[in-house]
Amino acid sequence: MTNLRKCAVIGVGFVGATSAFTLATSGLFSEIVLLDANQKKAEGEAADISHGIAFTQPCIVRAGDYKDLAECGLIVIAAGANQKPGETRIELLGRNRVIMQTIIEQIMPVNQEAILLIVSNPVDLLTYMAQKLSGLPAGRVIGSGTVLDTARLKHLLGQYLQVDSRNVHAFIIGEHGDSELAVWSSANISGVDLDDYCRICGKDPSHEALHKIYISVRDAAYSIIDGKGATYYGIGLAVRRIAEAIVRNEHSVLPVSSMVSGHYGISDLCLGLPCVVGRDGVQNVLDVPLSPDETAQLQSSAQKMRALLDEIGL
Repeated sequence: MTNLRKCAVIGVGFVGATSAFTLATSGLFSEIVLLDANQKKAEGEAADISHGIAFTQPCIVRAGDYKDLAECGLIVIAAGANQKPGETRIELLGRNRVIMQTIIEQIMPVNQEAILLIVSNPVDLLTYMAQKLSGLPAGRVIGSGTVLDTARLKHLLGQYLQVDSRNVHAFIIGEHGDSELAVWSSANISGVDLDDYCRICGKDPSHEALHKIYISVRDAAYSIIDGKGATYYGIGLAVRRIAEAIVRNEHSVLPVSSMVSGHYGISDLCLGLPCVVGRDGVQNVLDVPLSPDETAQLQSSAQKMRALLDEIGL
């Protein structure tokens, strides 16, 4: 029997440690277990987070090992290799496949009831691997998908339109990466069509103006990495948001990555699409209306991911 108030984070590098911090201070969990190949690192991060718990809500944060995952309702996987200079994407994927396989092989003997939340990159491909390796129901193996990309889009559109980003309703879908796309055709500001809202506030609604925003979203990680070496605060908050939807059984619509079966003519692949997320993980993948051009872009994104999986024999 799993306990949704107990969570684990596997891999406590920048992303894993920041995710652990956001989860520990969220009030969602009574216990969080940190695992890492470097046990001293896990112990240090657990101690550092624990020392601030007196300022938030009670939560035990401790380092552990795989046997401590037995009751966890949510297991966040943030472990993975970083790309080396000159290393191809397929070479990086091969190394991360080995890491993912090692992790899944150690989780399954102790816990087959948890929801797995994959955060490691390339997240869509590793989510696919985790689902295939674990054999868990597709809805219980979730990638962070384009949740962060969508938040970046909302932020930048909010800045452009001078409106609260929480009132911006628009999605980035597809791969969490260079082939992702913005769904402009259904974007709106609290129900007001995006083009109409642009005209109301005197902003340029042209393809060129919106494309600049999309490029800033798509390339945001490169810009941040160039400035500070890594991205972790945004994804840490995205992990918290997904966890909220699961633990609170919110039935929230989030563009997480999960197995796609026939949506937009795509099957046997994980990519970011709007999904209803609740206590059982992904409860439904939504077919959001797309323009013909957006459908073609999404299918192209899927084909690129499929080609990479084919190269490594998955």
